[in-house]
Amino acid sequence: MVTIDSAVVTGGLGESGSWVVENLAGQGVDVTCVDRVGPSGEAPENVSFYRADLTDQGEAWELVEYARPDAVIHFANIPAMGIRPGGRTFGNNVLANYNVMDAAGRVGAEVVWASSECTYGTVFTETTELPEYFPIDEEHPVGAPDPYGTSKVVGEEIGRMVTRRYGVPVTSIRPSWIQYPGEYFTTEIRERFDPETAAVTGDRNTHVPSGNFWSYVDVRDIVSLVDAVLDADTDGHEAYLGVADENYLGRPTAETIDAVFGGLPDECDLEGEGSALSNAKAKADLDWAPEHTWRSALDEDVPSPSFA
Repeated sequence: MVTIDSAVVTGGLGESGSWVVENLAGQGVDVTCVDRVGPSGEAPENVSFYRADLTDQGEAWELVEYARPDAVIHFANIPAMGIRPGGRTFGNNVLANYNVMDAAGRVGAEVVWASSECTYGTVFTETTELPEYFPIDEEHPVGAPDPYGTSKVVGEEIGRMVTRRYGVPVTSIRPSWIQYPGEYFTTEIRERFDPETAAVTGDRNTHVPSGNFWSYVDVRDIVSLVDAVLDADTDGHEAYLGVADENYLGRPTAETIDAVFGGLPDECDLEGEGSALSNAKAKADLDWAPEHTWRSALDEDVPSPSFA
């Protein structure tokens, strides 16, 4: 159980943010849900909805100042490349990140926000280069060649600025590819994946070297990671990878990377189907562990939040 009484959740009607809202509300937290759109269904009584453009500093500051929450959970970003032009993606995310985190710092609220595995620069790139070592962890250098990943790198720097300026804790969660009960998009790739050609066979026959090396995470485990951060006695800025223990292919990870990319870095400590991204820091610092796997999710029927 979280130990806060009130929270602002931005992007709270999005695919992931709505699960965070529902979880906190279910624990009795008074939630202010902020998004560009309004709810489509009935929500718990302790959730208030506001429409806002968080790239507008005045709107962001006013909402956080009015709510004066114990914590701000910031999930309101354009979530990937290819949705909007690169300049819009970068500008939207960086402005929203600054406005929301700075507003939180001004009222003394803890910040937990959705950064990304894309900070490592291996996802949205035409030619994926292998990292310096496997498994990738939070100490691995970041630096993205695309506007989306770079917006997340800048967002983490904003988080560090906010901790220095206001003394509030800021935690950057770096999720891997988030999957949702009932619609695991990893299933189609796994069933049609050819490790010898790195192709997903079928009508599209798309060549898909995976920049996250077939890692993923269930949205419910991201929700529990947010809870774990809010429960912890955090200080300053910290980053945590949120990722399942295993890849979603059901194949040995190192062998698959070697086959697809034609080699492995000199430092490679991957066993079996273990994820190429490490969640060891979150396990050690926050006593968190993912509970859901693609294998268990295959037969699950879990309704998504009705108000989103």
